[in-house]
Amino acid sequence: MNFFVSMPRLRYAAFAVVLTAAVCTGASAQLTPEVQARITEAAQRIVTETGVPSASVGVAQNGKIVYTQAFGQARLQPPVPATAALAYPVGSISKQFTATAVLLLQQDGKLRLDDPVAKFFPQLTRAGEVTVRNLLTHTSGYQDYAPQDYTIPRWLKAEDPLKIVEEFAGKPLDFEPGTQWQYSNTNFELAALIVQKASGVPFAEFLRTRVLEPAKLAGVLNLNTQQSQLQVTGYMRNALAPLRPAALEAPGWYFGDGDLAMPVRSLLTWDLTFVNQSLLTPASYHEMETPFILKNGTDTHYGLGVFVRTLNGQLLIEHSGEVGGFVAENMVLPAQGIAISVLTNQEASGAASEIGQALLPITLSGSRTASPSDATATAFAPKLAGILSGLLQGKIDRGLFTADCNAYFDQNALDDFRTSLSSLGTVKDVTMEHSALRGGMTFGSYKTSFSGGASVRLTVYLEPDGKIEQLLVEGKE
Repeated sequence: MNFFVSMPRLRYAAFAVVLTAAVCTGASAQLTPEVQARITEAAQRIVTETGVPSASVGVAQNGKIVYTQAFGQARLQPPVPATAALAYPVGSISKQFTATAVLLLQQDGKLRLDDPVAKFFPQLTRAGEVTVRNLLTHTSGYQDYAPQDYTIPRWLKAEDPLKIVEEFAGKPLDFEPGTQWQYSNTNFELAALIVQKASGVPFAEFLRTRVLEPAKLAGVLNLNTQQSQLQVTGYMRNALAPLRPAALEAPGWYFGDGDLAMPVRSLLTWDLTFVNQSLLTPASYHEMETPFILKNGTDTHYGLGVFVRTLNGQLLIEHSGEVGGFVAENMVLPAQGIAISVLTNQEASGAASEIGQALLPITLSGSRTASPSDATATAFAPKLAGILSGLLQGKIDRGLFTADCNAYFDQNALDDFRTSLSSLGTVKDVTMEHSALRGGMTFGSYKTSFSGGASVRLTVYLEPDGKIEQLLVEGKE
């Protein structure tokens, strides 16, 4: 399943460059040589295929950083190899840092998520009806000041964040607060101003002293004041022409919504604060990771500055980000202690997302030591091959299934399994790729290959007595 969402200010393109792998600074004994090699191969291949100048890639497993490596060129002319120690802008991933600052102020008693914006900036449109929570969940109705996927001339001139907010949040609302979800950088520009007003200190100072330093993040740059310290060049492309250096937005245009740059290890260190719940109270993390529900009952799959989804029944926190010349991707599975971060230096490139998607199953497959659920799920694979072969012929041994699963496999389901899968050929191989304990049962995810060359993914739940509570096909691969 694709968990990656193309946000405003996320742009995509491709160009071939010479690939250079930098020194691996973070691989450890926690990664098996096989998993490490698979991660490196996948990242290297995608850098080559997409032509992105460079990618800085990091992985955390079991709550520890186990891999950081950079590929390609931090600068094309003169050539400068990328290294994992270099800071890359992370774009809209910065939004979760701003949301954390707001939650800290709520813990301090200086504001509440459900405070109206009017408490801080009464001059804005319908400020008495729009709440701080609406800002952090993109449900305010305030118009986005930066929907374009290229750099417009205005962004190249420094601007006062308050003037930006007063202009775009001074317009009529795009919709009634809480009734729609619409990504808007204006929301987080305003949220940072609220942090500043509620705390009584400049936003960058509050972020540094209350968020970045307590999280022990090294090498973080604020693009409003430290842009000149970047050592990586960002690139862009017009149509299919060669890459050209891209222009970063001027100070003020990413104030709380995209203002940070950091090495990949620092972003992973940040991700582990979600795993360990080390900066906020459990109640605050719960609020941050709870998706906003619109007034019509629709789940937005967005919490406070983060996308919120599930993968194999586990919470997945994800966000991508872009500023001029740079695209980043970041994912965290807190319950499993897993994080994947990818930083790239070409705007409009899909490389960061592609690498993240490629690394997720690899990281999951190597994320745990052997457990009873692994042994049970692995031992079931040969039996699953026989059961599936029977289903291809419309046959089922109902003694193997629970009452619930037998009810699922009515005649319609049996016919659908037979007609939709039989064209793939005979079952060639079944491999267990992931297992877990849930609801008193063993969950297993299996890749099943057929003689015709195609494969499908099966998900199975086994009761303690070995009976099958679930057997579903998730899709063709």
